[in-house]
Amino acid sequence: MSIAGTPPAEETAAPKANAASGGATVKEPEAAAAIKQAALTYSAMSDPKSKSYKVGPLDVLEITVFKVADLSKTVQVSEAGTINYPLVGEMQAGGRSAREIEQDLTTLLGAKYLQKPQITVFVKEYNSQRVTVEGAVKKPGVVPMVGGLSLVQAVAQAGGSDEAADSTAVVFRTTNDKRSAIRYDMAKIRDGGAEDPLLQSGDVVIVPTSSMKQGFNIFVKMLPLATVVSFL
Repeated sequence: MSIAGTPPAEETAAPKANAASGGATVKEPEAAAAIKQAALTYSAMSDPKSKSYKVGPLDVLEITVFKVADLSKTVQVSEAGTINYPLVGEMQAGGRSAREIEQDLTTLLGAKYLQKPQITVFVKEYNSQRVTVEGAVKKPGVVPMVGGLSLVQAVAQAGGSDEAADSTAVVFRTTNDKRSAIRYDMAKIRDGGAEDPLLQSGDVVIVPTSSMKQGFNIFVKMLPLATVVSFL
């Protein structure tokens, strides 16, 4: 399998061992655990079955407020990632999980209108064509796909890389319940030395930073450039 827009790349299983930060050698069990955890954490953002799923434009949400029928509504997320909700008005939903939206509504309604409201948010329809961009970008969250969307374009729509960003980016993809990742050299792409790959709906792009958890940094350093790594 190859990521759209890239030259054919050799598909490989998770690497066994490599150099981690500080020049230390990563033992195989530690590396495997880091890879598995990174894959689960980041690919879950685009998996509708996961509690970590990030809501996107045109998704439909079913919001229920216990014992308050007038506030139990079905709403669709706009292309801008917002919803309109009674008493609250326009609020951000795109790029947030159902649980995070529940917490926002609980805070907003509880501040003025209801005493200890019990709110549940359920994603009724998954309609969004989008990618999720996280990590060292200025506006992390969901980026809608209109036509083709390349890696550099997705990062630009997320506000661009911030000062702490690494020079690479990792794209996580789930296809037929199989997860894969591929690492790109962003500096080479911007300089014209490598092709800017096209993304697919549901991709999760992570722009690493040295301050990220050690497990993820080990994972990034072990990923070969422009080679699809399959796992799980």
